Amino acid sequence: MNEIIKAMEERRSIRKFKPDMPAKQDLEQIIEAGLYAANGMGQQATITIAVTNKELRDELSEINRKIGGWDEGFDPFYGAPAILLVLANKERSTYVYDGSLVMGNMMLAAHTLGLGSIWIHRAKEEFEMTEYKQLLKKLGIEGEWEGIAHCAVGYTDGELPQAADRKDGRVFWIE
Repeated sequence: MNEIIKAMEERRSIRKFKPDMPAKQDLEQIIEAGLYAANGMGQQATITIAVTNKELRDELSEINRKIGGWDEGFDPFYGAPAILLVLANKERSTYVYDGSLVMGNMMLAAHTLGLGSIWIHRAKEEFEMTEYKQLLKKLGIEGEWEGIAHCAVGYTDGELPQAADRKDGRVFWIE
């Protein structure tokens, strides 16, 4: 079987991570895979912010928890030590799709490197907040950016989840 298709079939969302930080080289490869995602009119109008600083990671987790409405102490990043934030330029009509493709590439890349990942929402709400708009300015990022998602990355703690059976009736052929 083709290795890319095999990775697509085997990759699963991970909801329990070990605290060990992945190697920077692995994170760089994951981010690079995101940079090569298909994008509208070749505009490459997405950015990725790699958060490996534990203090900022925990701050993002807490804000994300509050936005999601979970009880205190819950970690919506499931213990993943690295968070790859994907944002997209709101001036591009395809920005949500472009950012989503970046996320897909990064999650597949993480899997092929032996790392777990999961798509975590609420980046949109976070980057509508003043303190995170200021973070973008501090990083020298100008313009109107919308948070698309967080790619939580780390070493899987436990077995990979099994794939759910694929539902019937989702493919239609016109020949």
